[in-house]
Amino acid sequence: MEQTLTAWLLPALTLVAGIAIGFLIARLAPNAAPSRTQRQLDEMQERFEAYQNEVVTHFNTTASLVKKLTQSYHDVQEHLSHGADRLALDEVTRQRLLATLHAEPSADKRERLTPPRDMEIPKDYAPKTGDVPGMLDEGYGLKNRY
Repeated sequence: MEQTLTAWLLPALTLVAGIAIGFLIARLAPNAAPSRTQRQLDEMQERFEAYQNEVVTHFNTTASLVKKLTQSYHDVQEHLSHGADRLALDEVTRQRLLATLHAEPSADKRERLTPPRDMEIPKDYAPKTGDVPGMLDEGYGLKNRY
């Protein structure tokens, strides 16, 4: 009977020990996985915020450069205008130069092309005479075997 008790007791203790170890591992493993996932999520959030800051910085710099470019263009136009006032030999030349400097480009100078209204699409491009088949004919280029 002692052997039967030992034969049952050893597997039962092993089962209880396995359940206890499994329970401990199960309690610790889910905590490790979310912390790793949380770290990845935090890292992605930091990268996204850094990207957003980089985009904002880029557009701020672009706006600043465009503002400088506009101011430089205005300064060049003022310089040319003052030069035309000082250096033009007569009033007519001065007025023409100033008018050219301050003229807005107009869309009236461009002529738009419009397609003809009654144009028929060509049906055949090959020159032909009489009953000679054209290039788009099904039998064009085929020799008669009869």
